[in-house]
Amino acid sequence: MRMKQTRRNPLAFIDTLPNPKLFRMGALITAAIVLLVLIGLVWMPYEPTAMSADQMQGISASHLLGTDKMGRDILSRVMYGSRITLVVALGTMVIGAGLGVLIGAATGFYGGMADEIVMRIMDGLFAFPNVLLALVVVSLLGSSTVHMIWALGIAFIPSFTRVVRSEYIRCKHLDYVKNARLQGASDARVIFVHILPNVSGVLLSNLMIGFNNAVLAEAGLSFLGIGSQPPYASLGQMISDAQAYFFEVPTAVLGPGLVIVLLVLSFSLMGEGLRSAAKELD
Repeated sequence: MRMKQTRRNPLAFIDTLPNPKLFRMGALITAAIVLLVLIGLVWMPYEPTAMSADQMQGISASHLLGTDKMGRDILSRVMYGSRITLVVALGTMVIGAGLGVLIGAATGFYGGMADEIVMRIMDGLFAFPNVLLALVVVSLLGSSTVHMIWALGIAFIPSFTRVVRSEYIRCKHLDYVKNARLQGASDARVIFVHILPNVSGVLLSNLMIGFNNAVLAEAGLSFLGIGSQPPYASLGQMISDAQAYFFEVPTAVLGPGLVIVLLVLSFSLMGEGLRSAAKELD
């Protein structure tokens, strides 16, 4: 008799969270913005850099969010700018979290003099605000989207290093690690197979916070004119350009500003849901 196989729902873990509604709400907002970006990859009302004679127009059927001082469609620029923000935030997390996890895992697991030296360096970097440290890096490399990703990624390494290191120091003396050692597991297997999955809750929570901070940092740097350069759209740059004529065309500021607020809110909600789960596991 053939037994009926049941499919596992890959999203079932959400129901096990202490605050699943918070995570769902954050994920829904993020999905809506990602959908807006994906639509922008195949279709936009207008070319984001295309100028026209319809300058500083309000909301209309042809321009749902109006136009800026150069006649460019604000909705199209918001769709393009959201793409830039998400790419910068994702690139920042790949560099910052990726290197931070590797450094934190190695220093926390092995300890010793290398740990002391590396952590003093991280403490020195951590003393600088992320945006200020990124400004220094960008000033050396030059203003561009790629350079901003590297600058923010380097600035975010210390925060992930400190969190992962503390978790590895806590976990490396637990019984399951000792059992793995007795079974002949190598250092790499213990670090990445046995300990890393057990700190994933804390790591994912901090990853959401990191996304949150990366979005704000990208918007701040773009507002200052660092990062994606004109005529290409960037949410922070759009706000900077439009603040002079806010009362004539408020959607020029409110459009990109709303996307930034929603992104920050969504990652905060998901991070809070995951952080509650991590606290219960402790």
